[in-house]
Amino acid sequence: MKPTILIVDDEPGVRTALTGVLHDEGYSVEAVSSGEACLERVTRGPVDLIVLDVWLPGMDGLATLARLRERQVDAQIVLISGHGNIESAVRAIKMGAFDFVEKPLSLDKTVLVVNNALRQRRLEAENRALRAKVDRHQTMVGESYSLRQLREQVAMAAPTNGRVLIYGENGTGKELVARTIHALSRRRTGAFVEVNCAAIPEELIESELFGHVRGAFTGAVADRRGKFEVADGGTIFLDEIGDMSVKTQAKVLRVLQEQTMEPVGGGGRSIKVDVRVLAATNKDLQTEIRAGRFREDLFFRLNVIPIFVPPLRDRQEDIPLLADHFMADFAREYGRRVKSFETGAVTVLQHYPWPGNVRELRNVIERLMIMVPGDAISAADLSFLDPSGLTRPVISDAPAERMTLHEARDRFERDLILRTLAEQQGNMSRTAEVLGVERSNLYRKMKAFGIAPSRKADEETEAV
Repeated sequence: MKPTILIVDDEPGVRTALTGVLHDEGYSVEAVSSGEACLERVTRGPVDLIVLDVWLPGMDGLATLARLRERQVDAQIVLISGHGNIESAVRAIKMGAFDFVEKPLSLDKTVLVVNNALRQRRLEAENRALRAKVDRHQTMVGESYSLRQLREQVAMAAPTNGRVLIYGENGTGKELVARTIHALSRRRTGAFVEVNCAAIPEELIESELFGHVRGAFTGAVADRRGKFEVADGGTIFLDEIGDMSVKTQAKVLRVLQEQTMEPVGGGGRSIKVDVRVLAATNKDLQTEIRAGRFREDLFFRLNVIPIFVPPLRDRQEDIPLLADHFMADFAREYGRRVKSFETGAVTVLQHYPWPGNVRELRNVIERLMIMVPGDAISAADLSFLDPSGLTRPVISDAPAERMTLHEARDRFERDLILRTLAEQQGNMSRTAEVLGVERSNLYRKMKAFGIAPSRKADEETEAV
């Protein structure tokens, strides 16, 4: 669809010239002669860009711009300004106009400014779409009492600068809570910087957090900014803070106390930072303090606002909602139809203890999307969730189920293949190796059992 441009100028010659050149550029162009006519036109339908003269009879260009912004018209605005009106044009830029073109008009320059304005509008639209996509994925799903309480705590903590310590088991969504706090805070336009304290070797974590100067240690071939400096004006999330060494804890404490940090090898040079600190742990920090593995003074600095994220087993009523949410996400990602959950399958999901919490549930739903050939998930498709599911009859939606030995053997083989595929992340070669069969034989078995290879398996086949 062609972008629509509205020209607002009281000079017929200008309207005619701009209409012609912009039409030749492939745009849909309309023209009016006054600010009042401009306002009337935008009530009848959206436009992508308005080329607006500053000097107009009646309502001038600045007044028109102000009215457009009051009405939340999101079109890009390009001002046309005479030499004596540059000051007015600058004021218009501050009011939200994209740019201005000085009279007498250069048609080439005008086309360039219009193209840039429309490209900027397109980028902003793409950014909004990406943010919406991220927000859709980064959502605390559920209506249980414990999740409603969690949302209330997040809503109260977010607008402040208070430090937050997030507790919870692995996989419960502590990072999601931290990102939500940042997104609802006054720092949301700043950076959100995540540091996994358990994943970074102790000899490198100081450099990761505080940066280093060239030559500070072997391999430091250039200056590097630390995570605290990158997060200046925004939020830093220290995940698994309980795994940080006591030596590094002391330096983090100094940053919290003084809002300054010193790069490794910086020779006493301090950098001032303005950072909100969120931290998370799956450990009992009071026990860690008593064992001498965590500094009590750092704990009190971090634990201004404690937030506990409940395990999934304590929010059983949220499991069907989460399952549907993840299923819809994977249907979009894989370009497939959404699969429904039969009553028996929902029962299995709600009674499984979920030691891996929400992260494990998400992985299970992805496995079901890939491996279940039909449009409905039954209890039998979830037999792998039972630790003894391979050695006893699987749960069935039917009141009773009798199988022949041949049927039982087929069911066992199908479940074993599904389980191994999931463990090997869909890699056919590794799955065949673990099962001790030729890959061609594995493909025949999967075809017989109605198991569709994942996209990764397809890509692997093409690469062979």
